[in-house]
Amino acid sequence: MAASLNKVTLIGNLGQDPEMRTFESGATLARFTLATNETYKNKSGELVKRTEWHNIVMWRGLAEVAEKYLNKGNRVYIEGKIRSRTYEDNDKIMRKVYEIEANEMIMLSGPNESSGQGNQSQSYGGNSSQYDQAPPAQNQAQDNSAEMDDDLPF
Repeated sequence: MAASLNKVTLIGNLGQDPEMRTFESGATLARFTLATNETYKNKSGELVKRTEWHNIVMWRGLAEVAEKYLNKGNRVYIEGKIRSRTYEDNDKIMRKVYEIEANEMIMLSGPNESSGQGNQSQSYGGNSSQYDQAPPAQNQAQDNSAEMDDDLPF
């Protein structure tokens, strides 16, 4: 049997503050949109900028980190998988949506930055216990950009 892979890697900016939901079981969910941009030249030689919007979903500890530290405009690296789900809308019509279920996140801009120009980054996700740790304060941040370069997929 052939192996399969469902993995998505995105770098973009939040289109909105995370929307939080807590279930009866105590599990928390964060939802937000993420914009990624692509620039290319068309046949006429004109520069075209194309923006894609992605629906991001984070669960439990990662959702709590998103609630505390992510805001509209923040630049983030997201790693996860594509999930589809169906639901019935208000008009009783069945709809299908595709979402990125994040399991890794690196904040590429600081908590109060939205441009992505900051040199601070903090990684959350996977099997680590970083969910309960706050990002280092701006004036206490260590320069770990050399370490982070090894972690980026490019």
